[in-house]
Amino acid sequence: MKCDMILAGVGGQGILSIAQIFGYAAVESGLYLKQAEVHGMSQRGGDVQSHFRISDKPIWSDLVPMGKADIIISVEPMESLRYLPWLNPETGWIVTNTNPFINIDNYPDVDELMAELKKQPRCIAIDGDGIAKEVNNARGMNMVIAGAASLFTGLDINIIRKGVEVIFGSKGEEIVKANLAAINAGWEFAEKNSKK
Repeated sequence: MKCDMILAGVGGQGILSIAQIFGYAAVESGLYLKQAEVHGMSQRGGDVQSHFRISDKPIWSDLVPMGKADIIISVEPMESLRYLPWLNPETGWIVTNTNPFINIDNYPDVDELMAELKKQPRCIAIDGDGIAKEVNNARGMNMVIAGAASLFTGLDINIIRKGVEVIFGSKGEEIVKANLAAINAGWEFAEKNSKK
């Protein structure tokens, strides 16, 4: 079992929470784990990315080789395309939020971005913000994206759910429930919309 991921987005959108939950699930599953620190402008509004690797065999590098990522997980559509060169063109999946975080004057045309994403053979484009609001967790977009991506990680969804309970447990039962609802909604969306 092996899964190499690129986590991409904008500072403040919750990439580190996704990594924490997947990291918990990997460790609880007895897997090896390597994660490069988040690179980029990690303050709110700057682009960020992190390499995240899990395997049942030792991992020698914390960086995903170009063209070898099994998943690009992006909480922002432009960032999913920015890291497309890392995706395995034969088997890799993109899981991305469809809502742009427009923080620069020359942000590309959103329709063109989405058209480019739709050209990709294995892409789950999900309205993470909208689904988060539907499950009464307006700040849970990252958990919706994490839930959708979970389908392609090889990690047990029940262990991922347990990770949500552990990571968010100190914030109270309501926060845990809200994030579990977001994870579950993302998982269900990906299950219905993947061609696996």
